[in-house]
Order: sequence, then structure tokens, then C-alpha cells
Amino acid sequence: EAAAARLAVSELRAALDRLARAEWARRDRLQSLALEERSWKKREEQSLAERALYAERRAALEAEGRALAERPAAIGEESARLGARLAERSGNRERAQAALGRGEEAFAASLDALRVAEEALAETRERRARAKALCESAESALSRVAREIDERFAGAPDPLAGGGDESLPEESEVKARLERLTQARAALGAVNLAALGESAEVASEIARLEREQGELAAAIQRLRRGIRTIEEEGARRLSAAFASVNTHFAAIFARLFAGGRAHLEMVAEEDPLAPGLEIMASPPGKRLQALSLLSGGEQALTALALLFAVFLTNPAPVCVLDEVEAALDDANVVRFCDLVEEIAGAAGTRFLVVTHNPLTMARVDRLYGVTMLERGVSRLLSVDLARAARLRQTA
Repeated sequence: EAAAARLAVSELRAALDRLARAEWARRDRLQSLALEERSWKKREEQSLAERALYAERRAALEAEGRALAERPAAIGEESARLGARLAERSGNRERAQAALGRGEEAFAASLDALRVAEEALAETRERRARAKALCESAESALSRVAREIDERFAGAPDPLAGGGDESLPEESEVKARLERLTQARAALGAVNLAALGESAEVASEIARLEREQGELAAAIQRLRRGIRTIEEEGARRLSAAFASVNTHFAAIFARLFAGGRAHLEMVAEEDPLAPGLEIMASPPGKRLQALSLLSGGEQALTALALLFAVFLTNPAPVCVLDEVEAALDDANVVRFCDLVEEIAGAAGTRFLVVTHNPLTMARVDRLYGVTMLERGVSRLLSVDLARAARLRQTA
């Protein structure tokens, strides 16, 4: 009986152990089910939050789509307006160039007329000097004859013809006097009866040339004032553009190099419209020096900073960049891509980048390439990376 009782007790203990194990298994299962229930509730909450987020993104994308659908018309209007302004300014420039050409032609013609007038004036002065010399020579000869008459006949030439027969000299004396007078008259030369008329014509020509000279001088002064005004306006615009480019260049240089400083300097400033340009740069950890003393990669990055500075001073709707980051390492290529994306977002410029760098190709919105699936047959391949990224986010 004791053995049977022990056997029964052992069986009951075994059954009790099985029941205890079953109870622990059920408790573990209940705990597992509770954990799963909390996990599913958490996933449900996350799903609801993601659903609300996707709904907001969908609404934002629809609004962006509507805004983008309206942009072509606005861009078309802006393009038409800019085209009209460009045509107007082109017309103004052509008219200004035509006016400048006419002014230069008038100035050249004025110079030619002034040279001809100066030559005519010199010739007239020479003729006047010759006439004055001839007149002085005639007056001297007349005075000499009067003195000879006074010496020989003791009287003036005019009263000699009024005397009687008793006062007349001998025939030999008269013949000798006649011969002397004939020789003296021959020495005087031919009398120019048109000298007074020619003198009046020369005086009139001189007055006309002096008036033309005054008009030419006034025209030259006006032309010089116009040229000075144009030079001052050109110098002012050049200074303003240089200041803007220098400001953008310093900011972009510090952005691309993650520090440092740089600026532009004008050389040979005595001619403000044709100065030289010196690029001074100081990458992080280096002293300020000229561009030619930097390394190849630093020169390329500095040139990119100057290129974007000029572009930001006068931005355009489209910009083409051809292998500009070829000399840069990966870190600088990333900075270059960040700068291009920032400028594209701020200025609304579409960048067309020709490149073989995989980092640059991974950052673009749309990728175009040429592939050769068959030997000798090229094919254009286009991949919309921005759309693929959006599809991946919504998947």
C-alpha cells in the first residue's frame, strides 16, 4: 500500500509538474500575446501617423503640381517681357552705336575740314605777306623816284608839269630824264589792278575760315564732353559691377573652401575703363596670396567661386557648366553640388552640367547619357532621378 501510495504520489506530482509547466507556458504565451498586442497597436499608430503624413505630402505635392502648372505661363510672360526689354535695350544700343559712329565721322570730317582750313589760312597769309611786300616795295620805289626828282629837279613831281616854256629843261636833259623814268617804271614791274579785289576776297575767305574754325572748336568741345560723360558713366557702372562681383566672390569662396577669405583687386587704375584684375585668395590655413601661387585644385575652386560670383551679379535663366569640377576632389565636388543646388533654388536657374563625376551625376534631377547597346549604334538614355526618388519615398 505504501508503494502504491508513493506511486500515486509520484504520478500526482508528475501531473502537478505538467500542470505547472502548462501554466507557465500559458503565462509566457499571454505575455507574448500582450507584447504582440502592444506592438500591433504601436504599428497601427505609426501607420495612422504615416497615413496622415502621406496625406499631407500628397496635398503639398498637389499644391506644388498646381503651382508648377501655373509656372510655364508666368515664365512665358516673364520671358516675353524680358525679350521685349532686351529688344528695346538692343535698339538703344544700336542707336547709341549709330550716333557714336556719326559723331566719329563728323569729328573726322571736322578734323579734315580744320586741316584744309589751316592750309588755306596759311596759303592766304603767305599771299597776303607777298602782296604786302610788293606794296611796300612799290611805296619804296615811289619814294626813291620822288627823292631823285627832288634831288634832280629841286621840286615835287606834280608841280613840274605846270611850268611855262622858259622853265623847261634842255632836250637832252628831258631825254635823259625820260630814260631814267622809263627804267624806274620798268624796275617797278607790272601794276596789279585787281589787287584790291583779291585782298577783299582774301579777307572774306579768312573771315569764313575763322567762323568755321569756331564752329569746329565748339563741336569738338561738345564731342569731348559727350565722351567724358560716357567714360564717367562706364566707370561708374564698372565700379558698381566690380563691387557686386567682389562681394559675391568673397562669400562663395568662403562657402566652397569652408573658410578662408578672398577678394579682387584692380590694377592700372589710371584707366578706369581698361583696368587689370588680380585675384587674391587665402584658403584656410594659408596666407593671402595671388591666384597663380595656389595649387591646381585650389585654382580650380577659386575660378568656380569667381564664375558663380559673376553669374549671381547678373543671373540668367539657363547656365551650362562643362566639366568644371574635373579637377576637384570628392569633398569639394560635394560643396560644388550644394552650391549649385542653392543657386538653382534661390535664382530659379536651370543648370545643364556636362560631367563624368559620379557624385555630381547622383545629385542631379534628370540624367542624360549616351549608351551603346549594340556595336556601332548609339542611343540616348534619360533617367528622371528626382521622380525616382519621389516614387521611392512613397513606396
